[in-house]
Amino acid sequence: MTALTSTVVRLKLSLLRNGLRQSGGRRAAYVASAVVVLLFAVLQLLGLIALRGHAHADAVVVLLVAVLGLGWAVMPLFFPSGDETLDPTRLVMLPLRPRPLVRALLVGSLVGIGPLFTLCLTVGSVIAVAHGGAAYAVGVVAVALTLLVCVALARAVAAANIRLLSSRRGRDLAVLSGLVIAIGAQLVNFGVQRLGSGGLGQLGPAADVLRWVPPASAVGAVDSVSEGAYGMAAAQLAVSAAAPAAALTVWARQLTRLMTSPDGSTLQAADPGPRARASTGLARLLPGGRTGTVMERSLRYIWRDPKTKAAWATSLAIGLIVPVFNALQGTGSIYFACFAAGMLGIQMYNQFGQDTSAFWMVALTISSTRDAYAELRARALALLVITLPYATLVTVLTTALLGDWAKLPEALGLSFALLGAMLATGAWTSARFPYSIPQEGYKNVAPGQAGLAWISIFGGMVSAALLCSPVIALTIWLNADPDVERWQWLLLPLGAAYGAALTFAGLRLAAPRTAGRLPEILAAVSKG
Repeated sequence: MTALTSTVVRLKLSLLRNGLRQSGGRRAAYVASAVVVLLFAVLQLLGLIALRGHAHADAVVVLLVAVLGLGWAVMPLFFPSGDETLDPTRLVMLPLRPRPLVRALLVGSLVGIGPLFTLCLTVGSVIAVAHGGAAYAVGVVAVALTLLVCVALARAVAAANIRLLSSRRGRDLAVLSGLVIAIGAQLVNFGVQRLGSGGLGQLGPAADVLRWVPPASAVGAVDSVSEGAYGMAAAQLAVSAAAPAAALTVWARQLTRLMTSPDGSTLQAADPGPRARASTGLARLLPGGRTGTVMERSLRYIWRDPKTKAAWATSLAIGLIVPVFNALQGTGSIYFACFAAGMLGIQMYNQFGQDTSAFWMVALTISSTRDAYAELRARALALLVITLPYATLVTVLTTALLGDWAKLPEALGLSFALLGAMLATGAWTSARFPYSIPQEGYKNVAPGQAGLAWISIFGGMVSAALLCSPVIALTIWLNADPDVERWQWLLLPLGAAYGAALTFAGLRLAAPRTAGRLPEILAAVSKG
């Protein structure tokens, strides 16, 4: 067992060393990221030590360790390629028993920046709540149990989902990590604002529950000893010790299953069954001809392509979270509902880049300005199938939360005008500033095309805001003058008509440029 453990640790170090030898850029990026992470860990350690003696220090550290454990559990799902030793299927051909392999991989998992970062935060959390020799003695055990729970949990989750993570759906899940990060950032912002208004005392109820959930229960045991509740501390330590035992048991069973059961490559292909119908329910609901075909293709990209799916999911989530969370806090405005239309309008930008090298098949069908207009119009209609009802729903929901129903027509009018302006500018910039979207990895712009992406997106957004200025000015005037305030309802039909006119004009202007620049567009979107 000792020889196997040392071999796995040396393997982990060799993988790290050989990866850094591949290029100087990768080596510099790793060193820079390591320095930043360690500096952040040290600052967190000092901050937790400074928290010692605070009235709500126990609630803060319990929540911190709970979030730390959650991060260890979900990170393998979103970043499966971050550690090559997370994939146990690489070892299935070796004559190794699962249980000794579990011990060896567990020790190997303790090598890296992540465990060191976790160690710093856990030590700081223990120091923040430990008072007396008995508490520090329990703290040593708590640090070891916390680190063990985090590592064992990550390994068990990775082993249970390794077949998924190595498949196409797993790569889709990894790409969708951007959605989780975006939503998490908004939730953190919401939580910080609530804490700023109500203080750290609001953390107490949540901490009372989490102090019985591993790995936070280990730090909770230290706090219980400091308070003299030795029976509670013993129960919390027992819960903390049972968690890694359960995780290791699950991990061992998953390793046994992976190393003894066949996968899809060793099974005979199943009978494909009857062929799928060429015309799906979606196709039957769309108009005929080129318009319906292009709309169906665009909607299928949204559902099936990982990068497109991630972009849409992120926009849908943030477009709802920003206005709704601000309304729930009582600090929002009904005009924040326009954020939904703005986030979804961005999806019109770089339409041809979303096709990547497959755009050549689309280019073969465009031989005139009329063909280009039909292509762009169908793509805009596909976006409107989702954006119009979604923007309306978010606006109505925000209005309901704020209770300001009188402002609903003008908020909808502004949203429709903004959406039309972004569809117009998106069609034009798609033809004028196309860029490639790499299909692999987490980059959304091919190397050397970042400038094009910035010009396309931010230049288009500024232009859309300028195009909406007449509707914005009319809204301000109707709200500033009491004599004409009763005519605010006109902003809904005027905004909708103005947005439709902008969309029509933008498509008409972008069509001849698209037809005339097909070779340049194809070269740009195929670069990645």
